[in-house]
Amino acid sequence: MIHINQILKKEIGISPNAINQLYGGDINLVYHCIFDDKHLVIKVNDSKKFPQMFEKEKLGLDLLSRSYFKVPEVISIGTFKEYDYIIIEYIKQGNKLTWDLFGENLAKLHRISNDKFGLDHNNYIGSLVQNNSFENEWSSFYCNNRILNLTKIARNKKLIDKKDCALIDQLCIDIKNIIPEAKPSLIHGDLWSGNLLCNENNQPVLIDPAVYYGHPEMDWSMLALFGDYPESAFKKYKEVYPLENGFNERKKIHQLYPLLVHLILFGRQYYNSVKRIILKFS
Repeated sequence: MIHINQILKKEIGISPNAINQLYGGDINLVYHCIFDDKHLVIKVNDSKKFPQMFEKEKLGLDLLSRSYFKVPEVISIGTFKEYDYIIIEYIKQGNKLTWDLFGENLAKLHRISNDKFGLDHNNYIGSLVQNNSFENEWSSFYCNNRILNLTKIARNKKLIDKKDCALIDQLCIDIKNIIPEAKPSLIHGDLWSGNLLCNENNQPVLIDPAVYYGHPEMDWSMLALFGDYPESAFKKYKEVYPLENGFNERKKIHQLYPLLVHLILFGRQYYNSVKRIILKFS
């Protein structure tokens, strides 16, 4: 095991009674660590491959903690030999998420605003660096910092062709007339079902953020793409933070970003989904 006992003894002062691997893949290995009086989670990765990933995660959790959402407490971050690590609170799972509370809390999160779209530092979405350079308008931010740079990466990897790139360029010309402008909202940024937990009190807990100040429809669009939510949660959200009519027709445009991320990270099985969107709106 990757020096987990040594890291925990250094940071916590004692070794755990048991260590169980939760999941792990190309980015992080994740372990549930059981002590006499507490449960913790430690994530480790290659410090050379993903520099400052956990520092960015901590900053994101700190920002989310300003809202009504519960987030895991960060115990420690550091480096041990060739590995970076983050130690966080373990979230004991509940039985049934209180979706109406999720909708209300997400609306209150989105009410946290900024004068520009972006963030004062870049972070990660998956293993990709996420460019958060500030822009005054959402359409410019979304195209310049989300769509066009990933289009270039996908083209270099031969995952899309010149015709696809031309369609995406046209979409970015037209997008200002499709997506209503909004105030920059603090958003989770990678809000799929795996990053939304239910604690033992059935309250929503957010993990693994890719935060920035963006369009509030981004979080809902991603959740609809990689998960689902009851209509009651969306209704509760709109009672606190109304959206322009037509979200269900527009959400595909905002789903283009996570689909491009998945196309780059996981391959051509996501190409048809990308293609359908760019054909629909170009």
